[in-house]
Amino acid sequence: MAEKIYFIKTNPVAAKINLYNKLCREEDQVLKFLEEDRKTSLELIRKKVREDIEGLSKEEFSGIVNWFGAEHASDPEEMRTQLFIHGIDLFYEITSFPHTEYFLQVLSDYEKHTQTRISHLTDSESFNRFLVYGIFFTGLLNKEKTKGDYLFDMLKSEHSQIYSLAENGYHAKNPAQNVSGDLYDCFKNLFDGTRFYKGSVIQLHSNKQPDPGSSLQP
Repeated sequence: MAEKIYFIKTNPVAAKINLYNKLCREEDQVLKFLEEDRKTSLELIRKKVREDIEGLSKEEFSGIVNWFGAEHASDPEEMRTQLFIHGIDLFYEITSFPHTEYFLQVLSDYEKHTQTRISHLTDSESFNRFLVYGIFFTGLLNKEKTKGDYLFDMLKSEHSQIYSLAENGYHAKNPAQNVSGDLYDCFKNLFDGTRFYKGSVIQLHSNKQPDPGSSLQP
């Protein structure tokens, strides 16, 4: 089960210049974090970065994030800064288990109820609909969190159908299912970070801190 979930926005222009140049300058370093047939993988990554970084697969994104993570293992903030400079905005992360398990549980429920799939790369409109569901669902489970909450009330008036879905999910939930109140705040923070964003949102899962011997998982 994932111990961390990273949420990423991209800047294709910055990636086309800064990330591409870094991939060319530091070939030997990045190769350690790529899949089998690493030379070929690197060439494909360079090509995609020059065209549009959002064309990278989840495995390719994972390799790049692991690479930056290993370079700045002692300074997570510097890792985020360098990723941002190179066109990868790691704008939010859920950093502890069981919060990651709860998040993925809510995601699975949403996909089941809506007959949709939120992949590793999702357009912001679809991602935000899921976040609204997550706010409603975790709010229903933690009603004290929603008292006097302007955002919850506003979203409820604007998204009545999604609220009904969340109510159905709430009433159908397993009594043993336990969702932390902190997850309500996670969904709200994610919504605040993406509500006016028009690009794609990328999710990457990690089982532990990135290093040369670990990998982010799909």
